[in-house]
Amino acid sequence: MTRLIALPDAMRDAGTLSEHVFRKIQSAIVQGEIAPGSKISEPELARTYGISRGPLREAIHRLEGQNLLVRVPHVGARVVSLTLDGLVELFQIRESLEGMACRLAAQRMTRAELDELRRVLETHEKDEAFQAGRGYYQQEGDDDFHYKIIQASGNQILSRILCGELYQLARMYRIQYSAVPNRARQAFAEHHRILDALADGDGELADLLMRRHIGASRRNIEAQIAHAGQRCDQA
Repeated sequence: MTRLIALPDAMRDAGTLSEHVFRKIQSAIVQGEIAPGSKISEPELARTYGISRGPLREAIHRLEGQNLLVRVPHVGARVVSLTLDGLVELFQIRESLEGMACRLAAQRMTRAELDELRRVLETHEKDEAFQAGRGYYQQEGDDDFHYKIIQASGNQILSRILCGELYQLARMYRIQYSAVPNRARQAFAEHHRILDALADGDGELADLLMRRHIGASRRNIEAQIAHAGQRCDQA
């Protein structure tokens, strides 16, 4: 397991500590620093942070709620494994629900919100990794194109599902399988077309374009998972 840095005394408040531990482990899992399928050792983490098991277990419970950890009988918590079946199921949900989010957002986005979405794409375009062709900009929350559209849909249930319980798992797939030649620029162009449809108030087109965009991402990741499986078989 990745060695996590102990916290300073100023962060020993139980609530603050649990939040910080949660964010640190969440980031390590999503970025692949803690490998998929790894066992989570509560004693090791408790020693690393110098905290009681209570705040740690609260953080672990929240990570289970985000589908980043799974509870295995007689084993304990493990990092979710990135599987082909899991990818297909997750992206099927994303295709449907994010398409719907686009349709709703097209009806209600303000000029200021559209301008902010364009700013996000401009920031993406300036990203060093994107410019070098190494991958797509992978920031989260208000710097995430998908996140902002979902929030703009105005549908709280959609937001809870896509920006809450499934959000970090989707980022985990995107980040750990993002290095596909030319995919970053293709995805960027697809984002621009979606934004143009939103700006025109064309919810039907925005819905279609988002579904196609997520479908293309799914197929790219499917190919990478299959290729990785072939390498393992040949090793």
